[in-house]
Parts: sequence; C-alpha cells; structure tokens
Amino acid sequence: MTINAVVFDIGNVLIGWDPEPVYDRLIGPDRRAGLFAGTDVREMNLDIDRGHDFSTRIRQSAAAHPNWHDEIMLWEAHWIEMLGPVIPHSVALLRALRSKGVPVFALSNFGVATLKMADAEYPFLTEFDRRFISGDLRLIKPDPAIYRAVEDATGLAPETLLFADDRPENIVAAEARGWNGHLFEAPEGWAARLVSEGLLTDSEAAP
Repeated sequence: MTINAVVFDIGNVLIGWDPEPVYDRLIGPDRRAGLFAGTDVREMNLDIDRGHDFSTRIRQSAAAHPNWHDEIMLWEAHWIEMLGPVIPHSVALLRALRSKGVPVFALSNFGVATLKMADAEYPFLTEFDRRFISGDLRLIKPDPAIYRAVEDATGLAPETLLFADDRPENIVAAEARGWNGHLFEAPEGWAARLVSEGLLTDSEAAP
C-alpha cells in the first residue's frame, strides 16, 4: 500500500539528546554514574515526558534524594544543553518531504515545557504538519495507545504510515499496529528508505 505520511521521532533522529555528557562535564563521569545508578532521574525524565510539570517533578526527585539534591537540580538549569547537536541531513529530509507535499508528523516522547525550550532554540522543530507529543497526550512510546492516537487524529490507516525512531522497542510497537517502521541509526539509511519507498529521489534525499 502507498505511504501517505511519514512520522519522525525527534530525539536522536532529528537532533541529539543525551544528558550524560552534560553531567560528565558538570560533575565528572564517576559522580554522574553514581547519580544515574542511585537515583530515579531516568524515571523522573519519563514522568516529564508523560506530562508531569518539569520543574515540580525535578524538585520532587531532588527532595527524595537529599544526598544528590544539587546534582538533580542541574537537570533543570542545564536541560537545553542536553539537546543537540542537530542532525542536518535528517532536517533536510523532513523539508524535502514537505516540499513534495508529503504529510510529515512528529511522534516523540517529550515534555510540555521542554518542547517549548527546544522550539525556541531550534525553530525547525515546529515545521511538521502536525506533532504528537507524549507530554500533551499523557502517553509515551511504546504504549500502543500513542500510536492509536496518531491513527485516530489523522484518519490514516496504519499501513500507510512510515515511522522512523532510534529505539527498537518503539519500532516494534508501531509495526505491531501495522505501521511501516524504520530503525534510525544514521540519516543515510533513513534517506535510502525514503528513496526505496518512492517518496524522494536520490537527489532529493542527498545531504
């Protein structure tokens, strides 16, 4: 069946996201490893992606781990530094698809406040035809309900959607609903997939 829309994850598909190098710079690798192993910062971040208030959730985590209070609070002050760098070829592919009239959506685990910060710093993130953001939906990938939300809102059949994500479990969940999945490892592979699906030509998919 024809692909009627392309769906991009944001983090590590269009732009890098990784808190660990930021913490390595701020407190050193050893202390960062202790922080991530001994506290709930990863669950804290997932809760923010689920729609919990950014500042409130960070303060809750800091209060729950007084020995790590100051280090956890760095998450709020330095969050924007965890985002980047931009993956220029992926951005070019997004724009090439849109220039050809292919509907392009975002489906991303992202907090409400953090997305506002990201949009201000990286305006290309607003260029989608529509965005499906976990913090707004209060659902996170790979919950099947978040994929169903895309289907319901767009009226598109699962088999007409092509989805790129860097996490295998998110692709597995999408494919279980009938979506076409692409595990993103590098923009060159994603470009080749878009060409193979007839959505872009080789020249249009070039960096």
